[in-house]
Amino acid sequence: MRNHFISALVVLLMTIFLRITPIEFALLAISILFVLFAELINTAVEAVVDLVSPGYHPLAKVAKDTAAGAVLMAAIGAAIMGYLILAKYVLPLYGKVLAMFGTPSDLGTVVSILIVIIAVIIIKSLTGKGTPLHGGVPSGHAAVAFSIATAVSLNTHDPLISALSIALAVMVSHSRLLMRIHTMREVVLGSFVGSGITILVLTAFKSF
Repeated sequence: MRNHFISALVVLLMTIFLRITPIEFALLAISILFVLFAELINTAVEAVVDLVSPGYHPLAKVAKDTAAGAVLMAAIGAAIMGYLILAKYVLPLYGKVLAMFGTPSDLGTVVSILIVIIAVIIIKSLTGKGTPLHGGVPSGHAAVAFSIATAVSLNTHDPLISALSIALAVMVSHSRLLMRIHTMREVVLGSFVGSGITILVLTAFKSF
């Protein structure tokens, strides 16, 4: 519920700056309220199931999974609605930001990814935690994933492709958390290392 409220707050703040139409705002508000409604129903179902069946029962699992699935469906619907409404406002602005960096060279992209890998190995050796390919500070998978996503964004200048690349990098990073290989701090640090080094290297190559 906390995550839903934070997401709703971000979306509503965006609507203020983007100056969307009243109808578009109403559709977004309905989508947000529907997700919150589904989450409340999910919580109620879980509470009732725990009350009726304190121990494990296959039907209790089905009830909880189905209620959680309803929240997921509501969230997907809200995401689709948000994209259809906000894309025409956000994507052009994002495209202008990407265009400010110019078009990097192919060599710069390869060099930036290699430097990210080397930097991750050096940092891990200095901290003495993990191995080059497993664990430690920072997350190498997050660093490389965000390095590639940043390179794709700056090379294509396509807002949609950039957003999808970043989403894929987030999924790769999230998998490291789910597998309990890295902490949130290590993943976030890796993402900043990957993106930061890639931007610096590609900007340097563009000036040549």
